[in-house]
Amino acid sequence: MKAMLLGFVAVGVIAFGANIALEEMGFGAADVTASKSNVRLGDADTE
Repeated sequence: MKAMLLGFVAVGVIAFGANIALEEMGFGAADVTASKSNVRLGDADTE
């Protein structure tokens, strides 16, 4: 039982730490997916 609880706590700590680390390095979802160079502006008017 102690090992399972310790495992749950370890998963939580690792997930929280990974989230903070990836945000600091610029790999957050907003940083990775948002780009002005990938916007398709003229596709709706091409009929």
